Amino acid sequence: MHEMALAEEVRRIVEEVALAQSSRRVASVVLEIGELAAVEVDALRFCLDLALHGGAAEGASLEFVSEPGEGICPHCGARGPLHARLDPCARCAGYGVRPVAGTAMRVKAVEVA
Repeated sequence: MHEMALAEEVRRIVEEVALAQSSRRVASVVLEIGELAAVEVDALRFCLDLALHGGAAEGASLEFVSEPGEGICPHCGARGPLHARLDPCARCAGYGVRPVAGTAMRVKAVEVA
């Protein structure tokens, strides 16, 4: 389950922000998760509950924001929505659409108390 590794990295980032802001408590964390990032949000939420326990972000509100997937077709050059990595092009039905957005997860915001 790579969600635990992601949760540990979120914890590290959040702790660094709290330290940089001279705060001992984090009020909220906003995570942006791409539609094509292969992250199971429920599993990540569970892992975050474990990873954040005992740290500055324990009890912080967690918000998950979805970033839509987008791709470019190598056949017709169309750029458009992509909901799964192996979906065909919406314009020409060709395969091999290259994802260009919605493939990552990032800590979008951290609010310290």
